[in-house]
Amino acid sequence: MATFRVGIGSFNIKEDGSVGIGTEGSGHGNLKVEGTIKSTNLDVLGVSTFTRYSGFSADEVNVSNRDLTLSGEYSTTGDIVVEDGASLTVGLGSTACVGSVECISVKHHFSVPVGDTAQRNETSGYAEGTVRYNRDLGTMEFFNGNEWRQFTYISDAQNSPSNRGRAIFFGGYMRPDSPYSSGRNGLTVEFFQISTGGESARFGSYGSRRTNTSGCSNGTRALSASGYNGPGTLGSSNEIEYITIASEGNPIDFGDRTQTGYGGQAVSSSTRGVFLCNREPSNNVIDYVEIGTLGNALDFGDLNGNGGYKAGNLNSPTRGFVAGGSGPVGTNSNDIQMVTIASKGNAIKVGDLTAITDNSTGASNSVRGLISFGEKGSGSAAELAVSFITLASEGNAQEFGDLSAQRGRCGGAASQTRAIFAGGNGYGSPSYNFFKSIDSMTIATAGNAIDFGSLGNPKDSFGATSDCHGGLGGY
Repeated sequence: MATFRVGIGSFNIKEDGSVGIGTEGSGHGNLKVEGTIKSTNLDVLGVSTFTRYSGFSADEVNVSNRDLTLSGEYSTTGDIVVEDGASLTVGLGSTACVGSVECISVKHHFSVPVGDTAQRNETSGYAEGTVRYNRDLGTMEFFNGNEWRQFTYISDAQNSPSNRGRAIFFGGYMRPDSPYSSGRNGLTVEFFQISTGGESARFGSYGSRRTNTSGCSNGTRALSASGYNGPGTLGSSNEIEYITIASEGNPIDFGDRTQTGYGGQAVSSSTRGVFLCNREPSNNVIDYVEIGTLGNALDFGDLNGNGGYKAGNLNSPTRGFVAGGSGPVGTNSNDIQMVTIASKGNAIKVGDLTAITDNSTGASNSVRGLISFGEKGSGSAAELAVSFITLASEGNAQEFGDLSAQRGRCGGAASQTRAIFAGGNGYGSPSYNFFKSIDSMTIATAGNAIDFGSLGNPKDSFGATSDCHGGLGGY
């Protein structure tokens, strides 16, 4: 077999089969090579068939009246144009596309763009329907024309339709025979169907009585953190427990928070739970866990010192908020504070509520958060008012509507369309006026609440979450 070694210049194969080295004419002959052709610049004028494409660059690849199969790697700086009646099939290997392709059939592996949560704000150039992988959240997401949303896993809902749209209520003060009865601390975990309403049902029980808990979820697993189970500071807890939302059962030990306390709040993404504030010993603490992995909480940052205790908690898929509540010296606040769930750091103030509140409650979908007022001052009667904020932007809360009755210390949860406020306490006269009813509000439309169901027993001061809350993009 002959060997051609060409250091400089070019060679052309003419129609008569001759080979010219350094010639200027364009040849149109045939070249048969048994082996590998290596070149830094290869120009194919006719039809070429390769078993592997690697390292080539072109202005445009046009697939017109024929099918093209790529069995290896292919790279082009231009567009891939697939006309009607033709197809582009990608076999073994990895193909990354920049631009648009009318139709692609991928047999083995397809790589989508990868980015972090911060890059979600770089919306310029993104078309509606763009798909990417978020390495911070560990999930696939899509751009809907306005914002990035996580995928809804329809198969989960199809496999267990009766279990989707569940709200979970953790513990709480039960109606006592006297205001200071030890029986106020509830053992019961309940669940409620947000889509249909009705009466809550028993889910399981704590090993010890628990109230003033905080709750969050990743859609599959729900966490209950901290709480109060006895008189004085010794009754405060640092326990984190979990349940599997789709199946009833008792809470199971997950780990511990960085300190004991009660009356704090929790927010979450699809991977991370963040716990904000506590009553004791310091109420500005923020810590977090990875929901899929059992273990103790780690330091996240601090609140800004105003509010947080018994505040309203809200979250989008990426942001968590606490609104109102008591500060470290017992004064009430109208601050709205925000953390980015995927990034550790201190909370920042992003706006104000319409009034100073305490014992408030929050419920949110991925776009809007609703906050019930609770009470405006220590010992005052509970309020009717509910306000809202837009979670993707900073700014002050606006009026939304009223609850069906004056109540604070409710349990709040939401689906993508409905917010519920369960139980609570009216304060004032009669003292410790506990509620059993559950209010519902349509999140997208301002207006007053309607009666939607009831708890198994009247109670207040309990943590709540759902499998379709704002941190998941909804179902």
